[in-house]
Amino acid sequence: MSIIRKRSAAHKAYLPGNVRDNQYILAEFSLTDELIQQFSGKYSELKPQPYSDLYQQLSALFFELTDEVEFDNCQFIANDKLARVRYSQELHQWQTNQQIIFYYNPESHHLKKSFFDGSKRAKKVCLLFLATGNDIRVNAAKFHSRVSQVVQKFCEKIQLDKSDMRLRDHQHLTYDLFAKNKGCTTTQVHKLREIKKRYASQDVQLPTYHSAMSYAVVTLNITNKLLQQVEIDSNSQDPYNPLYTYLTDVFTMAAKRYNLNNGAMIANGLVPIIRYSIHEIVSRVGELQMLGYNPEQSPCGIISKWNAGELTDSVQFVFVATPENNSEYGFGRFLNQIEQAMKLMAVELEIEPSKDELMVRFHQHLAYNF
Repeated sequence: MSIIRKRSAAHKAYLPGNVRDNQYILAEFSLTDELIQQFSGKYSELKPQPYSDLYQQLSALFFELTDEVEFDNCQFIANDKLARVRYSQELHQWQTNQQIIFYYNPESHHLKKSFFDGSKRAKKVCLLFLATGNDIRVNAAKFHSRVSQVVQKFCEKIQLDKSDMRLRDHQHLTYDLFAKNKGCTTTQVHKLREIKKRYASQDVQLPTYHSAMSYAVVTLNITNKLLQQVEIDSNSQDPYNPLYTYLTDVFTMAAKRYNLNNGAMIANGLVPIIRYSIHEIVSRVGELQMLGYNPEQSPCGIISKWNAGELTDSVQFVFVATPENNSEYGFGRFLNQIEQAMKLMAVELEIEPSKDELMVRFHQHLAYNF
């Protein structure tokens, strides 16, 4: 094999054949006084639910436009909850005080539904487009282009300046790091090119000014076997401090071994939300652990957040890519480094690949004002 071919192979990620694809696009706009005034006939403070008719009309328009292009998996959200999407063989939605989590199978599930409280004025309205089919990553550029066309028509219909619409394209690949040890014999090869390059290769151009992020989140379930590796004093005020300290030490060691210098361990029961931010942000917002990164800056290092008084069901390990992690081929080498680090952790933590799971979710996000 030539040197060039060897280098190319080193930048490819070899993922299990049962890896799951997801793509969803959010189009968000503020519910301003000017916009409400346009629908004054549908709004009255004298009604028990003054905003209900307004939301009904906006959602009806949204679903009408999506029907025209045969999009059959779209949601209208006007309750200021964060939309998250996950794969599931069963179709259902789960709401918390701050989130709506959509579980669905892109190959078989179809649903159009509205989520709002007619008695409350939402800060923002969110139009959620869920990709369907069995070639999601291959068709991602086409899906983005078709969504953009629908959003543009929606803006025209409600006389909204396109620059007031924010488009967020979310894509991720999910798999068990030890799928091969559990009998999965097939492999998919990915270079994991950045979204901009993938779209350009299919003649879909993105705005010059946009933000992009790539990162991975690895989930480790806390098991009895893992608990037995540390001394836990149930009478202590912080009984699980030894556990989280141990995990932090192992995580930091493995990350540094493979030159991964931009990450976090979240073990406080909160949901890690990773976002682009000019300045580094680490803050708690209710049930969410917000992590803001600027990939263009130097790595922020490794941080850990835990609650020593509570035992969480799982721990999330976050790895955020920097420009150095994006080679001319893509992020394949970056994901390989993450896999090597997690396999080293698995050895240190005595994880059994044939029985235990280490779920890896590789995210690619893109956002811009429409």
